[in-house]
Amino acid sequence: MSAKMTLEEKKARVLIGLRRYKIVKVTHEEKKDILSFIIQTPKEKEKMLLWCVLTKGTIGVAYPNQMDKAMKEIEVEKGIIVANGRYTQACRKRAVEKGIELIPQIFPAFNIFKHTLVPKHEIITSEEKEELLTKYGIQPYQLPRIRVSDPGAIAIGASPGDIIRIIRKSPTAGEYVGYRYVVED
Repeated sequence: MSAKMTLEEKKARVLIGLRRYKIVKVTHEEKKDILSFIIQTPKEKEKMLLWCVLTKGTIGVAYPNQMDKAMKEIEVEKGIIVANGRYTQACRKRAVEKGIELIPQIFPAFNIFKHTLVPKHEIITSEEKEELLTKYGIQPYQLPRIRVSDPGAIAIGASPGDIIRIIRKSPTAGEYVGYRYVVED
């Protein structure tokens, strides 16, 4: 790890920690100004490519295209780009096509769940989802919503269609459990 981390690298390391990814390899590509992480998911042991784009400014369609080539070279299916700039619409569209997650500029460079006002978030399993919906006789869209762009949803890697369990501490109830349905922006 470098002595002076960039903001993008801090965000990437927070994301890796929150999602419990394991770092397999770190490289720095000077000419592209990209810090590259090969990471592994905790449950599926699936490898992914994570790029920290260290250039400032707008992030265009060239980055998902370059990342797609890099993903094919190392034989991985998914990628993540962390940048401190705004993504163009073409970049967003291409990223969806190529299976690349774009971490927005607003993502914090610290663990948001360590703040006293931010409750614990976790994605429920498909079995828990069925049990919850059957118990209350509802459809997922009838639950309160949380946007996929919410920092808490990004931090745990939620996708549209997931249901998130939010556990809050309560002075009267001890612990309050709520559920949110993840929706597209």
